[in-house]
Amino acid sequence: MAEEPRGERLQKILSRAGIASRRGSEELIRAGRVTIGDRTAVLGDRVEQRGRATATVCVDGEPIVQTAAALYLLLNKPAGHVTTRSDPEGRPTVMDLLPERWRGRLKPVGRLDYRTEGLLLFTDDGDLANRLTHPRFGCSKRYLVKVRGFPGKAALERLGRGMFIGGRRTRPVTPRPVRTRRGGRTARSSSWWSMELREGKTRQIREMFFRVGHPVQRLRRVAIGRLEDGGLRPGSWRELSSGEVATLRAGSGPGSRPRSSGRRRGPRRR
Repeated sequence: MAEEPRGERLQKILSRAGIASRRGSEELIRAGRVTIGDRTAVLGDRVEQRGRATATVCVDGEPIVQTAAALYLLLNKPAGHVTTRSDPEGRPTVMDLLPERWRGRLKPVGRLDYRTEGLLLFTDDGDLANRLTHPRFGCSKRYLVKVRGFPGKAALERLGRGMFIGGRRTRPVTPRPVRTRRGGRTARSSSWWSMELREGKTRQIREMFFRVGHPVQRLRRVAIGRLEDGGLRPGSWRELSSGEVATLRAGSGPGSRPRSSGRRRGPRRR
């Protein structure tokens, strides 16, 4: 198995330091104006950031001020927390579940409503956050949904056609039933469904099922693009591996889902 490349791409470091955009940084590297230590940098170079041991990066002979490498955390959000950095109503927030040392630095990527559970990313990498949330990139999010009753053919067809929410029609979506059994018999008072969205309208899934007469009883996000982690306990977080970050950045195209390999952490004890 090939070893994952270490460090961050040089153009990303230059961009975060405010030298130029990613594209502009690439032009600086091509022009031979960037050095790493005592050699001229080339496109594809990566720089590991390890405190004082970090190699000196210079542009036109002047050292740049390198900021810390971007941080990426994955949280399994429990119900009963709002996805915001602070809440005027005094409700628990998702930031309360993260280590205190990172709360001022990280922002949640998108949001899950107060009652919704599941995977939520935090980062200070604005480029990746935009890629995961802006509709034009089409990053998929997959959910497990428990609804009252069992939607019939007409309800499923209406969900599949999309509907107007907030003045705009939702994209077509195909709910797929998930079998659950209690005591050997399939429960019919409620049913579970898997749904994959490529947009993120507020309370979209809840509103869609409500309109077809099957209110949502429980909602959990289980995948962001090709990233999933069924073993992360509610309220727990972990850092993403560099491979997982690369997978998220590449988008949500077809292919096998990578196995999680980041460090797993439990809830912080106070």
